[in-house]
Amino acid sequence: MATLRDIKSRIKGVKSTQQITKAMKMVAAAKLRRAQESVINARPYARKISELISRLVTDDDIANNSFIVQRDIRNVLFVIVTADRGLCGAFNNNILKEASRQLEAISSDPNITAHIFCLGRKSYEFFNKKDFQIAGHATGIYSPLKYDSALSISEEIINEYLKSKYDKVIFIYNEFKSIIQQRIVSEQFLPIPIKVDLVKNQNTDYIFEPGQKEIFNYVLPKHFKAQMWRTLLESNAAELGARMTAMDNATTNAKELIRTLQLTYNKERQAAITKEILEIVSGANAQKEG
Repeated sequence: MATLRDIKSRIKGVKSTQQITKAMKMVAAAKLRRAQESVINARPYARKISELISRLVTDDDIANNSFIVQRDIRNVLFVIVTADRGLCGAFNNNILKEASRQLEAISSDPNITAHIFCLGRKSYEFFNKKDFQIAGHATGIYSPLKYDSALSISEEIINEYLKSKYDKVIFIYNEFKSIIQQRIVSEQFLPIPIKVDLVKNQNTDYIFEPGQKEIFNYVLPKHFKAQMWRTLLESNAAELGARMTAMDNATTNAKELIRTLQLTYNKERQAAITKEILEIVSGANAQKEG
């Protein structure tokens, strides 16, 4: 049975942990507002520029453009986006489980080789211990998250794709839905998925200036940057929401644990006092009888 000193020491330790989780919740909440605004502002631009690509693409692009033409799948690159730190609930584990599932499915085909590009320390630490080919990794990109990071990462992936090192690039990340909800997304980055319905509904009466091809080539690199930037913003906001929720739950649990320990401490203290009184009374009675 734990002594009163042990219980008191444990209460002190839980209180210290509670202060830490409460502080982490407040930090995450302060960062979340700006991250949420950023991702909400980025979504319409990324969506519209993706639609614009589908409206501008021509039959010649579909057949010959390196970013659009469908290749025979031999090498697939999975860009797995996680956080650099833990203490954010199941945020990282959910991504790692989904990524592992897809990697195992791909690896079951002997004609296809899976490669991994890890964004975030947690994904790199996890897959670096596994029997997978790590094509690259980037850590520390969220503190703070900058557009230059998205630019350099997308350029690195695109350059390798143009060298035919990969035939398909897939992003796996957490999409921000709300503070308490994230959705795992598996999204094809390359070749560019063309929306067939938008291609079929092209209005041939449009007059393009300087020209449809020129506009398409101008918009194409902006599309890659926008999609990569939105992906990082989504993951960052989802991570902060998950951390805020996890730390709030941890603070509540710590409060409940402190209450339980305090009750135990009071009961043990009362029992000790009662035992001492009984010993004193028994000693006094023994002296009287003597």
